[in-house]
Amino acid sequence: MSTYLSEEVQNRNLEKYALDLETEGLTIVPASVTGITDDLLGRCTEVLLSKFTELSGGCPISLEDGPQGSLDWSSSRESAFTAGENTPEPTQTLIQQLLQLDRCFRDLFLNPVVDALIGHMMGAHAKQKQRSWRYSSTNSFVKWQGDYGYGEHLGLHCDQGANPLPWGHTALTANATWCLTEYTKEDGALAYVPGSHKSNSHPNHPFAKDRAVAAECPAGSVIIWPGSTWHGAYPKKTPGLRLNAVAYYRHHSVLPQENMKLTMRDQDWQDCDDPEMMRELIGFDDPFPYESQSYPFPKLKQTAA
Repeated sequence: MSTYLSEEVQNRNLEKYALDLETEGLTIVPASVTGITDDLLGRCTEVLLSKFTELSGGCPISLEDGPQGSLDWSSSRESAFTAGENTPEPTQTLIQQLLQLDRCFRDLFLNPVVDALIGHMMGAHAKQKQRSWRYSSTNSFVKWQGDYGYGEHLGLHCDQGANPLPWGHTALTANATWCLTEYTKEDGALAYVPGSHKSNSHPNHPFAKDRAVAAECPAGSVIIWPGSTWHGAYPKKTPGLRLNAVAYYRHHSVLPQENMKLTMRDQDWQDCDDPEMMRELIGFDDPFPYESQSYPFPKLKQTAA
């Protein structure tokens, strides 16, 4: 069986990374290939640390030391980070809607290398040369030292798990995680099961955990995988932060996590490197879901008096 490679993948010499996605269900692309700059990554980090302090009500935070104050989780609604009566105090939280925070994220998430590899997994529009993928959400997982993790099975799951089986070869969702800090197992890296995307099913425990490995890479790398790959994360054993910026994508046919057609309408979405591409990935011109009568309707002919 041969793998179709788009012109975009071939022209950018991304065959190796496309092959990783086909065989392993995950690829790691270095900054030397994406062309991302230290200045842009530094700006993203600066904005996220500032936003953490704002959302936490004033808790200082740094890459070297993590949160520098006691955090009260009592008012937090139950989530994946706070669920369960006997779970340790969380050492991770989520900053959402990054596209709205600063232009640095809008530029980061328009990277043409990542776009080409997302396209490899999701394909072109069936009838037109348009993207069949859109943003689903943009978030940052802020993680610091502690025993808290996702449990004995590392939280292994499939991102497209809400979609009914059977799944096919085309990815229904995909993740591009930009690593703003180094990823190692001890630092709480992503855990994944190589080749698990081929099962087109939910993780099988304890089989899945026993075969999980860490996605380890330098800061500045981007980790990409389809929604069918089994993945979770390891607890962070070292001081400081594990910080990322995540663009989560959906196939055109899949419900988004964030309704960006509404939330981004009055935001500075055009303030970016490629407003036309941003407009398409947000989905402003998509016919569905419509908000008013969109189908042309005939009018009564006016007869001469």
